[in-house]
Amino acid sequence: MATVELRFSAQPEHVRTARLVAAAVARRAGVDEAVLDEVRLAVGEACSRAVGLHRSHGITAPVRVVLIEEEKSFSIEVGDEVPSTGSAATEAPEASGGAPAGDLYDHDADGEDEMGLAVISGLVDDVEVTSDDDGGVIRMTWPTAHAVALP
Repeated sequence: MATVELRFSAQPEHVRTARLVAAAVARRAGVDEAVLDEVRLAVGEACSRAVGLHRSHGITAPVRVVLIEEEKSFSIEVGDEVPSTGSAATEAPEASGGAPAGDLYDHDADGEDEMGLAVISGLVDDVEVTSDDDGGVIRMTWPTAHAVALP
C-alpha cells in the first residue's frame, strides 16, 4: 500500500496545489481518466472546507491530506484539527451519491459547510465523514483500474 501525505498551512492559495497533487497521484494509482475531474473537485471542496474551519476557529496547525493507493482502490483523507463539540465521535454512514444526512460535524453546521459536504457526496460515491476530539476527516474512495474485472 503506497501512501503520500501532504500538509499545508490553512491558506486558500494552497488548495490548488493539493488538487494538483491528488490528481497526479490518482492517475498514477490507476483511477480512470474520466473520474480525475471529480477527484480534483472533491479534493478542492474538502480542502477548502478544512481551510475554512481552521481559519474560523483560529487553528494554526496544517491541513492534512493523505492519499492512499490500495490494491483495488484509491482513497483520499482530508483532515482538520477542529475538535467536535459533541461528547462522542460523529460518524456519517457512507454516502451513496446523495447529500449526507444530518449534522455531520457538530462544531460547524452553517449552510456553506453543508453545501460543501453535499457537493463532495455528489461527486464521490464512497464518502465517510468522521469527527472527534482530535478533529475531523473526510475519506473519499474511488475504484482503480485494477478493480475492474477484464472479460
